[in-house]
Amino acid sequence: MANTPQSKKRARQSERRADVNKSRRSRIRTFLRKVEEAIESGDRDAASAALRAAQPELMRGVTKGIFHKNTAARKMSRLSARVKAIA
Repeated sequence: MANTPQSKKRARQSERRADVNKSRRSRIRTFLRKVEEAIESGDRDAASAALRAAQPELMRGVTKGIFHKNTAARKMSRLSARVKAIA
C-alpha cells in the first residue's frame, strides 16, 4: 500500500487514468465492432462509412497512448482490405 503522500497521489492518479483509458478503449472497440457488423451484413456503403468513422477514433487512441501506432495501422489496413473485398 502507498505510504508517502506522493505515492498516494500517484495511486489516485493512476486509478483515474485507468478509468479514462478503459472508457476510451471501449469506445474504440464499439466503432470497430460497427465496421465488423457492416462487413458481415455485406453492405459496402455502410461498411465504408463505418470505417471512415472508426479511423479517427482509432488514431485518437494512438495519440492518447491506448494503442501502439503499428497496432492501429494494422487494424485499419485489415479492415479496409475486408471492406474493399465486399462484392
